[in-house]
Amino acid sequence: MTRVNAVFDIGKTNKKFFLFDDEYNEVYRDYVNLPLTVDEDGFETENLETLRTWIKETFDAILEDERFDIKTLNFSSYGASLVHLDYKGKPLTPLYNYTKDLPQEIIEDFYKEHGDALTIGAETASPPSGMLNSGMQLYWLKKTKPGLFSQIKYSLHLPQYLSYLFTGIPVSEYTSIGCHTNLWNYDEEDYHKWVHDENIDKILPPIVPTSASINTTYKDKKIKIGVGIHDSSSALLPYILSKKKPFLLLSTGTWSIALNPFNSESLSKEDIAENCLNYLRIDGKRVKASRFFMGNEYRLQVEKLCEYYKKEYGYHREVKFDQDIYLGLIEKPAVYFKFEGISLQRLPQKTELQQFDTFEEAYHQLMIELMELQIDTINKAIGNSKIKKIFIDGGFTDNDVFMKLMSHHFSNFKVLSTHSPLGSALGAAMVISDKQITSQFLKENYRMKKLVPLLFN
Repeated sequence: MTRVNAVFDIGKTNKKFFLFDDEYNEVYRDYVNLPLTVDEDGFETENLETLRTWIKETFDAILEDERFDIKTLNFSSYGASLVHLDYKGKPLTPLYNYTKDLPQEIIEDFYKEHGDALTIGAETASPPSGMLNSGMQLYWLKKTKPGLFSQIKYSLHLPQYLSYLFTGIPVSEYTSIGCHTNLWNYDEEDYHKWVHDENIDKILPPIVPTSASINTTYKDKKIKIGVGIHDSSSALLPYILSKKKPFLLLSTGTWSIALNPFNSESLSKEDIAENCLNYLRIDGKRVKASRFFMGNEYRLQVEKLCEYYKKEYGYHREVKFDQDIYLGLIEKPAVYFKFEGISLQRLPQKTELQQFDTFEEAYHQLMIELMELQIDTINKAIGNSKIKKIFIDGGFTDNDVFMKLMSHHFSNFKVLSTHSPLGSALGAAMVISDKQITSQFLKENYRMKKLVPLLFN
Protein backbone atom coordinates (compact mmCIF):
# COMPACT_ATOMS: atom_id res chain seq x y z
CA MET A 1 0.00 0.00 0.00
CA THR A 2 1.22 3.52 -0.82
CA ARG A 3 1.16 6.03 2.03
CA VAL A 4 -0.83 9.01 0.74
CA ASN A 5 -2.09 12.46 1.67
CA ALA A 6 -5.64 13.21 0.54
CA VAL A 7 -6.92 16.65 -0.48
CA PHE A 8 -10.30 17.95 -1.59
CA ASP A 9 -9.83 21.04 -3.76
CA ILE A 10 -13.22 22.71 -4.18
CA GLY A 11 -13.44 25.36 -6.88
CA LYS A 12 -16.52 27.23 -8.03
CA THR A 13 -16.63 25.08 -11.18
CA ASN A 14 -14.49 21.98 -10.68
CA LYS A 15 -14.48 19.83 -7.56
CA LYS A 16 -11.30 17.78 -7.36
CA PHE A 17 -9.98 15.04 -5.11
CA PHE A 18 -6.25 14.22 -5.07
CA LEU A 19 -3.96 11.72 -3.44
CA PHE A 20 -0.27 12.66 -3.08
CA ASP A 21 2.52 10.36 -1.99
CA ASP A 22 5.12 11.48 0.55
CA GLU A 23 7.16 13.17 -2.20
CA TYR A 24 4.07 15.17 -3.28
CA ASN A 25 3.65 13.22 -6.49
CA GLU A 26 0.04 12.95 -7.62
CA VAL A 27 -0.96 9.28 -7.53
CA TYR A 28 -4.74 9.60 -7.93
CA ARG A 29 -7.25 12.20 -9.06
CA ASP A 30 -11.03 12.42 -9.32
CA TYR A 31 -12.99 15.46 -10.39
CA VAL A 32 -16.57 16.38 -11.06
CA ASN A 33 -18.86 19.27 -11.98
CA LEU A 34 -21.81 19.27 -9.61
CA PRO A 35 -25.25 20.70 -10.44
CA LEU A 36 -26.05 24.00 -8.78
CA THR A 37 -29.16 24.94 -6.84
CA VAL A 38 -30.83 28.27 -6.00
CA ASP A 39 -31.26 30.17 -2.74
CA GLU A 40 -34.58 31.51 -1.42
CA ASP A 41 -34.36 34.44 -3.88
CA GLY A 42 -33.81 32.16 -6.86
CA PHE A 43 -30.11 33.10 -7.10
CA GLU A 44 -27.88 30.30 -8.38
CA THR A 45 -25.51 28.84 -5.80
CA GLU A 46 -23.51 25.80 -4.70
CA ASN A 47 -25.65 22.86 -3.59
CA LEU A 48 -24.20 22.18 -0.15
CA GLU A 49 -25.93 18.83 0.27
CA THR A 50 -24.77 17.57 -3.14
CA LEU A 51 -21.23 18.72 -2.36
CA ARG A 52 -21.27 17.04 1.05
CA THR A 53 -22.58 13.78 -0.44
CA TRP A 54 -19.93 13.74 -3.20
CA ILE A 55 -17.12 14.42 -0.71
CA LYS A 56 -18.24 11.72 1.73
CA GLU A 57 -18.86 9.10 -0.98
CA THR A 58 -15.55 9.85 -2.70
CA PHE A 59 -13.56 9.61 0.51
CA ASP A 60 -15.36 6.52 1.79
CA ALA A 61 -14.68 4.75 -1.52
CA ILE A 62 -10.96 5.56 -1.45
CA LEU A 63 -10.68 4.30 2.13
CA GLU A 64 -11.75 0.90 0.80
CA ASP A 65 -9.11 0.97 -1.96
CA GLU A 66 -6.37 -1.42 -0.94
CA ARG A 67 -3.72 0.41 -3.00
CA PHE A 68 -3.67 3.39 -0.65
CA ASP A 69 -2.97 4.01 3.02
CA ILE A 70 -4.38 7.45 3.82
CA LYS A 71 -2.41 9.34 6.48
CA THR A 72 -3.68 12.92 6.16
CA LEU A 73 -6.71 14.73 4.77
CA ASN A 74 -7.02 18.45 4.10
CA PHE A 75 -9.20 20.88 2.17
CA SER A 76 -8.66 23.85 -0.12
CA SER A 77 -11.59 25.87 -1.41
CA TYR A 78 -12.73 29.24 -2.65
CA GLY A 79 -13.34 31.89 -0.02
CA ALA A 80 -15.98 34.51 0.74
CA SER A 81 -18.47 31.75 1.46
CA LEU A 82 -19.89 30.91 4.87
CA VAL A 83 -21.81 27.94 6.20
CA HIS A 84 -24.05 28.90 9.11
CA LEU A 85 -24.58 26.05 11.55
CA ASP A 86 -27.39 25.73 14.06
CA TYR A 87 -26.99 24.33 17.58
CA LYS A 88 -27.23 20.78 16.21
CA GLY A 89 -24.43 21.41 13.70
CA LYS A 90 -26.73 21.51 10.65
CA PRO A 91 -26.56 24.23 7.95
CA LEU A 92 -29.30 26.83 8.43
CA THR A 93 -29.14 28.56 5.05
CA PRO A 94 -28.00 27.95 1.48
CA LEU A 95 -24.32 28.62 0.78
CA TYR A 96 -24.94 32.13 -0.51
CA ASN A 97 -23.08 32.89 -3.74
CA TYR A 98 -20.54 35.69 -3.35
CA THR A 99 -21.74 37.21 -6.63
CA LYS A 100 -25.23 37.78 -5.15
CA ASP A 101 -26.02 41.47 -4.74
CA LEU A 102 -26.10 42.90 -1.25
CA PRO A 103 -29.04 45.35 -0.84
CA GLN A 104 -27.80 48.94 -1.18
CA GLU A 105 -29.61 50.03 1.98
CA ILE A 106 -27.72 47.39 3.99
CA ILE A 107 -24.39 48.71 2.69
CA GLU A 108 -25.40 52.31 3.47
CA ASP A 109 -26.62 51.38 6.97
CA PHE A 110 -23.37 49.55 7.68
CA TYR A 111 -21.13 52.49 6.85
CA LYS A 112 -23.47 54.96 8.54
CA GLU A 113 -23.20 52.86 11.69
CA HIS A 114 -19.54 51.86 11.62
CA GLY A 115 -17.56 54.45 9.65
CA ASP A 116 -16.22 55.49 6.28
CA ALA A 117 -16.00 52.74 3.62
CA LEU A 118 -12.40 53.45 2.56
CA THR A 119 -11.19 53.74 6.18
CA ILE A 120 -12.71 50.39 7.15
CA GLY A 121 -11.52 48.98 3.82
CA ALA A 122 -7.92 50.05 4.55
CA GLU A 123 -8.04 48.70 8.11
CA THR A 124 -9.46 45.34 6.99
CA ALA A 125 -7.50 45.30 3.68
CA SER A 126 -10.82 44.57 1.98
CA PRO A 127 -12.13 46.75 -0.86
CA PRO A 128 -15.92 47.15 -0.43
CA SER A 129 -17.25 44.27 -2.55
CA GLY A 130 -20.68 43.33 -1.23
CA MET A 131 -21.07 39.61 -0.54
CA LEU A 132 -17.44 39.05 -1.52
CA ASN A 133 -16.68 40.59 1.88
CA SER A 134 -18.04 37.60 3.79
CA GLY A 135 -18.33 39.65 7.00
CA MET A 136 -20.97 41.73 5.22
CA GLN A 137 -23.00 38.58 4.70
CA LEU A 138 -23.14 38.17 8.48
CA TYR A 139 -24.21 41.80 8.90
CA TRP A 140 -26.88 41.33 6.18
CA LEU A 141 -28.24 38.20 7.87
CA LYS A 142 -28.34 39.89 11.26
CA LYS A 143 -30.24 42.91 9.91
CA THR A 144 -32.62 41.21 7.45
CA LYS A 145 -33.17 37.76 9.02
CA PRO A 146 -32.76 38.35 12.77
CA GLY A 147 -34.78 35.23 13.69
CA LEU A 148 -32.56 33.03 11.58
CA PHE A 149 -29.41 34.84 12.73
CA SER A 150 -30.31 34.12 16.36
CA GLN A 151 -30.24 30.39 15.57
CA ILE A 152 -26.60 30.47 14.36
CA LYS A 153 -24.22 28.73 16.73
CA TYR A 154 -21.19 29.02 14.42
CA SER A 155 -20.44 30.50 11.01
CA LEU A 156 -17.63 28.67 9.23
CA HIS A 157 -15.81 29.63 6.08
CA LEU A 158 -16.17 26.91 3.46
CA PRO A 159 -12.69 25.29 3.90
CA GLN A 160 -13.32 24.94 7.63
CA TYR A 161 -16.82 23.56 7.06
CA LEU A 162 -15.34 20.83 4.85
CA SER A 163 -12.95 19.94 7.69
CA TYR A 164 -15.86 20.04 10.17
CA LEU A 165 -17.70 17.40 8.10
CA PHE A 166 -15.01 14.92 9.18
CA THR A 167 -13.99 16.19 12.63
CA GLY A 168 -17.13 17.77 14.08
CA ILE A 169 -14.85 20.50 15.48
CA PRO A 170 -15.65 24.09 14.40
CA VAL A 171 -12.61 26.35 13.94
CA SER A 172 -11.50 29.50 12.15
CA GLU A 173 -8.05 29.96 10.56
CA TYR A 174 -6.05 32.89 9.25
CA THR A 175 -6.11 32.45 5.48
CA SER A 176 -9.92 32.32 5.38
CA ILE A 177 -10.35 35.18 7.86
CA GLY A 178 -7.83 37.29 5.97
CA CYS A 179 -9.19 37.04 2.42
CA HIS A 180 -11.15 40.26 1.75
CA THR A 181 -13.70 39.39 4.46
CA ASN A 182 -13.94 42.87 6.04
CA LEU A 183 -13.57 41.03 9.36
CA TRP A 184 -9.87 41.35 10.24
CA ASN A 185 -8.00 44.46 11.36
CA TYR A 186 -4.53 43.86 9.92
CA ASP A 187 -2.73 46.41 12.09
CA GLU A 188 -4.45 45.33 15.32
CA GLU A 189 -4.18 41.61 14.43
CA ASP A 190 -7.69 41.04 15.72
CA TYR A 191 -11.25 41.16 14.48
CA HIS A 192 -12.25 44.69 13.52
CA LYS A 193 -14.09 46.85 16.04
CA TRP A 194 -17.33 46.59 14.04
CA VAL A 195 -17.28 42.79 14.41
CA HIS A 196 -17.11 43.11 18.21
CA ASP A 197 -19.69 45.92 18.25
CA GLU A 198 -22.18 43.72 16.38
CA ASN A 199 -21.32 40.68 18.59
CA ILE A 200 -20.52 38.76 15.40
CA ASP A 201 -17.26 37.52 16.95
CA LYS A 202 -19.44 35.35 19.22
CA ILE A 203 -20.43 33.08 16.31
CA LEU A 204 -16.95 32.85 14.79
CA PRO A 205 -15.21 29.74 16.17
CA PRO A 206 -11.79 29.83 17.90
CA ILE A 207 -8.88 30.74 15.60
CA VAL A 208 -6.23 28.07 15.08
CA PRO A 209 -3.08 28.13 12.89
CA THR A 210 -3.59 27.01 9.29
CA SER A 211 -1.06 24.25 9.93
CA ALA A 212 -3.18 22.85 12.79
CA SER A 213 -4.49 19.34 12.43
CA ILE A 214 -6.79 17.07 14.35
CA ASN A 215 -5.87 13.44 14.92
CA THR A 216 -9.09 11.52 14.68
CA THR A 217 -10.53 8.13 13.88
CA TYR A 218 -12.80 8.04 10.84
CA LYS A 219 -14.44 4.72 9.92
CA ASP A 220 -11.95 2.87 12.17
CA LYS A 221 -9.01 4.54 10.41
CA LYS A 222 -6.63 6.92 12.23
CA ILE A 223 -6.19 10.03 10.08
CA LYS A 224 -4.63 13.46 10.63
CA ILE A 225 -7.21 15.96 9.36
CA GLY A 226 -6.33 19.56 8.52
CA VAL A 227 -8.48 22.62 9.22
CA GLY A 228 -8.64 23.70 5.57
CA ILE A 229 -7.04 26.60 3.72
CA HIS A 230 -8.24 29.35 1.39
CA ASP A 231 -7.34 28.40 -2.19
CA SER A 232 -5.35 31.54 -3.10
CA SER A 233 -3.15 31.23 0.00
CA SER A 234 -2.82 27.51 -0.69
CA ALA A 235 -1.71 28.05 -4.30
CA LEU A 236 0.95 30.48 -3.07
CA LEU A 237 2.37 28.14 -0.44
CA PRO A 238 4.60 25.85 -2.60
CA TYR A 239 6.24 28.99 -4.05
CA ILE A 240 6.88 30.55 -0.65
CA LEU A 241 8.29 27.31 0.73
CA SER A 242 10.68 26.79 -2.17
CA LYS A 243 11.66 30.32 -3.29
CA LYS A 244 13.40 32.86 -1.07
CA LYS A 245 14.05 35.66 -3.60
CA PRO A 246 11.17 38.11 -4.21
CA PHE A 247 8.62 37.05 -6.82
CA LEU A 248 5.04 37.74 -7.84
CA LEU A 249 2.54 34.96 -8.46
CA LEU A 250 -0.24 35.59 -10.94
CA SER A 251 -2.95 33.10 -10.11
CA THR A 252 -5.44 32.88 -12.98
CA GLY A 253 -8.92 31.44 -13.01
CA THR A 254 -12.36 32.84 -12.23
CA TRP A 255 -10.41 35.67 -10.59
CA SER A 256 -7.01 36.79 -11.78
CA ILE A 257 -5.08 37.59 -8.61
CA ALA A 258 -1.60 39.09 -8.53
CA LEU A 259 -0.04 38.02 -5.22
CA ASN A 260 3.06 39.67 -3.80
CA PRO A 261 4.29 38.00 -0.58
CA PHE A 262 7.18 40.51 -0.38
CA ASN A 263 5.17 43.67 0.19
CA SER A 264 3.94 43.95 3.78
CA GLU A 265 3.01 47.66 3.89
CA SER A 266 -0.34 48.66 5.32
CA LEU A 267 -2.84 49.48 2.59
CA SER A 268 -3.89 53.07 2.02
CA LYS A 269 -7.36 54.35 1.16
CA GLU A 270 -6.05 54.87 -2.39
CA ASP A 271 -5.05 51.19 -2.57
CA ILE A 272 -8.55 50.17 -1.50
CA ALA A 273 -10.13 52.49 -4.07
CA GLU A 274 -8.03 50.68 -6.72
CA ASN A 275 -9.16 47.19 -5.63
CA CYS A 276 -5.95 46.20 -3.84
CA LEU A 277 -6.25 43.93 -0.85
CA ASN A 278 -4.26 41.77 1.54
CA TYR A 279 -4.31 38.07 2.16
CA LEU A 280 -2.88 36.40 5.22
CA ARG A 281 -0.13 33.85 4.82
CA ILE A 282 -0.33 30.77 7.02
CA ASP A 283 2.18 32.47 9.35
CA GLY A 284 -0.03 35.56 9.68
CA LYS A 285 2.15 37.81 7.47
CA ARG A 286 0.55 39.97 4.81
CA VAL A 287 0.46 39.33 1.11
CA LYS A 288 -0.32 42.36 -1.04
CA ALA A 289 -2.69 41.49 -3.83
CA SER A 290 -4.57 43.09 -6.66
CA ARG A 291 -7.32 41.31 -8.55
CA PHE A 292 -9.99 41.47 -11.18
CA PHE A 293 -12.78 39.15 -12.27
CA MET A 294 -10.95 38.06 -15.43
CA GLY A 295 -12.00 34.42 -15.82
CA ASN A 296 -15.64 35.25 -15.20
CA GLU A 297 -15.57 38.11 -17.74
CA TYR A 298 -13.69 35.97 -20.24
CA ARG A 299 -16.34 33.23 -20.05
CA LEU A 300 -19.22 35.69 -20.51
CA GLN A 301 -17.59 37.34 -23.53
CA VAL A 302 -16.47 34.07 -25.18
CA GLU A 303 -20.07 32.82 -24.96
CA LYS A 304 -21.13 35.94 -26.90
CA LEU A 305 -18.39 35.42 -29.48
CA CYS A 306 -19.41 31.80 -30.01
CA GLU A 307 -23.02 32.82 -30.47
CA TYR A 308 -22.20 35.69 -32.85
CA TYR A 309 -19.76 33.71 -35.03
CA LYS A 310 -21.79 30.48 -34.84
CA LYS A 311 -19.03 28.45 -33.15
CA GLU A 312 -19.32 25.65 -30.60
CA TYR A 313 -18.32 26.73 -27.09
CA GLY A 314 -14.78 25.40 -26.75
CA TYR A 315 -13.64 26.62 -30.18
CA HIS A 316 -11.75 29.45 -28.44
CA ARG A 317 -9.39 26.97 -26.76
CA GLU A 318 -7.76 26.22 -30.11
CA VAL A 319 -7.05 29.87 -31.03
CA LYS A 320 -3.30 30.58 -31.20
CA PHE A 321 -1.62 33.97 -31.04
CA ASP A 322 -1.53 35.55 -34.50
CA GLN A 323 1.07 38.28 -34.92
CA ASP A 324 -0.60 39.84 -37.98
CA ILE A 325 -3.99 40.09 -36.28
CA TYR A 326 -2.39 41.56 -33.16
CA LEU A 327 -0.32 44.18 -34.99
CA GLY A 328 -3.34 45.16 -37.07
CA LEU A 329 -5.49 45.68 -33.97
CA ILE A 330 -2.97 47.73 -31.99
CA GLU A 331 -2.36 50.06 -34.93
CA LYS A 332 -5.70 51.69 -34.12
CA PRO A 333 -6.30 51.06 -30.39
CA ALA A 334 -9.96 51.18 -29.42
CA VAL A 335 -12.37 49.63 -26.95
CA TYR A 336 -15.08 47.37 -28.36
CA PHE A 337 -16.22 45.18 -25.47
CA LYS A 338 -18.79 46.12 -22.88
CA PHE A 339 -17.73 44.11 -19.85
CA GLU A 340 -20.54 42.57 -17.85
CA GLY A 341 -18.89 41.56 -14.57
CA ILE A 342 -16.34 44.38 -14.30
CA SER A 343 -17.54 47.95 -13.82
CA LEU A 344 -15.28 50.44 -15.58
CA GLN A 345 -15.95 53.97 -16.73
CA ARG A 346 -14.10 53.57 -20.06
CA LEU A 347 -16.39 50.96 -21.60
CA PRO A 348 -18.85 51.29 -24.50
CA GLN A 349 -22.59 50.88 -23.98
CA LYS A 350 -22.64 47.62 -25.91
CA THR A 351 -20.18 45.16 -27.41
CA GLU A 352 -19.40 45.97 -31.08
CA LEU A 353 -18.53 42.74 -32.90
CA GLN A 354 -19.44 43.79 -36.44
CA GLN A 355 -16.00 45.45 -36.62
CA PHE A 356 -14.34 42.02 -36.77
CA ASP A 357 -14.47 39.68 -39.75
CA THR A 358 -13.56 36.55 -37.84
CA PHE A 359 -13.88 34.93 -34.44
CA GLU A 360 -10.06 34.96 -34.17
CA GLU A 361 -9.86 38.71 -34.71
CA ALA A 362 -12.57 39.47 -32.14
CA TYR A 363 -10.95 37.04 -29.71
CA HIS A 364 -7.57 38.77 -29.99
CA GLN A 365 -9.28 42.11 -29.32
CA LEU A 366 -10.96 40.67 -26.22
CA MET A 367 -7.60 39.45 -24.92
CA ILE A 368 -5.98 42.85 -25.62
CA GLU A 369 -8.69 44.59 -23.58
CA LEU A 370 -8.44 42.08 -20.72
CA MET A 371 -4.64 42.38 -20.79
CA GLU A 372 -4.87 46.15 -20.17
CA LEU A 373 -6.58 45.39 -16.87
CA GLN A 374 -4.14 42.58 -16.12
CA ILE A 375 -1.11 44.86 -16.56
CA ASP A 376 -2.67 47.36 -14.19
CA THR A 377 -3.38 44.80 -11.45
CA ILE A 378 0.15 43.35 -11.66
CA ASN A 379 1.77 46.78 -11.39
CA LYS A 380 -0.36 47.63 -8.35
CA ALA A 381 0.63 44.41 -6.57
CA ILE A 382 4.33 44.92 -7.32
CA GLY A 383 4.28 48.48 -5.98
CA ASN A 384 7.80 49.45 -4.91
CA SER A 385 8.99 45.85 -4.43
CA LYS A 386 12.20 44.78 -6.10
CA ILE A 387 10.59 41.95 -8.06
CA LYS A 388 12.17 40.60 -11.22
CA LYS A 389 10.36 37.28 -11.51
CA ILE A 390 6.68 36.52 -12.24
CA PHE A 391 5.17 33.04 -12.01
CA ILE A 392 1.85 32.42 -13.76
CA ASP A 393 -0.36 29.51 -12.78
CA GLY A 394 -3.97 28.44 -13.23
CA GLY A 395 -6.30 28.08 -16.17
CA PHE A 396 -4.91 30.85 -18.38
CA THR A 397 -1.49 29.19 -18.71
CA ASP A 398 -3.17 27.14 -21.47
CA ASN A 399 -4.31 30.29 -23.27
CA ASP A 400 -1.72 30.96 -25.98
CA VAL A 401 -2.85 34.53 -26.68
CA PHE A 402 -2.83 35.50 -23.01
CA MET A 403 0.63 34.01 -22.40
CA LYS A 404 2.16 35.65 -25.50
CA LEU A 405 0.77 39.03 -24.41
CA MET A 406 2.18 38.53 -20.89
CA SER A 407 5.64 37.77 -22.30
CA HIS A 408 5.40 40.88 -24.48
CA HIS A 409 4.25 43.34 -21.82
CA PHE A 410 6.55 42.03 -19.07
CA SER A 411 9.67 41.53 -21.18
CA ASN A 412 11.78 43.20 -18.44
CA PHE A 413 10.86 40.39 -16.04
CA LYS A 414 11.69 36.73 -16.00
CA VAL A 415 8.20 35.32 -16.66
CA LEU A 416 7.59 31.64 -16.07
CA SER A 417 4.48 29.60 -16.63
CA THR A 418 4.09 26.89 -14.04
CA HIS A 419 2.00 24.05 -15.30
CA SER A 420 0.55 22.34 -12.32
CA PRO A 421 -3.16 21.63 -12.09
CA LEU A 422 -2.36 20.87 -8.45
CA GLY A 423 -1.69 24.45 -7.24
CA SER A 424 -4.09 24.91 -4.35
CA ALA A 425 -4.43 21.17 -3.68
CA LEU A 426 -0.68 20.75 -3.24
CA GLY A 427 -0.50 23.65 -0.77
CA ALA A 428 -3.24 22.03 1.29
CA ALA A 429 -1.24 18.79 1.43
CA MET A 430 1.97 20.62 2.35
CA VAL A 431 0.51 22.71 5.13
CA ILE A 432 -0.14 19.71 7.39
CA SER A 433 2.90 17.70 6.31
CA ASP A 434 6.20 17.53 8.18
CA LYS A 435 8.20 17.14 4.98
CA GLN A 436 10.43 20.06 3.93
CA ILE A 437 10.80 20.98 0.25
CA THR A 438 13.87 22.29 -1.56
CA SER A 439 14.44 25.19 -3.92
CA GLN A 440 14.33 22.69 -6.81
CA PHE A 441 10.77 21.65 -6.02
CA LEU A 442 9.03 23.96 -8.51
CA LYS A 443 11.43 23.06 -11.31
CA GLU A 444 10.90 19.34 -10.70
CA ASN A 445 7.14 19.38 -10.15
CA TYR A 446 5.60 22.40 -11.88
CA ARG A 447 6.76 21.94 -15.50
CA MET A 448 8.11 25.48 -15.42
CA LYS A 449 8.58 27.13 -18.76
CA LYS A 450 10.29 30.46 -19.33
CA LEU A 451 8.32 32.72 -21.66
CA VAL A 452 10.27 34.27 -24.51
CA PRO A 453 9.40 37.92 -25.29
CA LEU A 454 7.80 38.42 -28.68
CA LEU A 455 9.99 39.59 -31.56
CA PHE A 456 7.82 41.17 -34.22
CA ASN A 457 8.87 40.88 -37.87
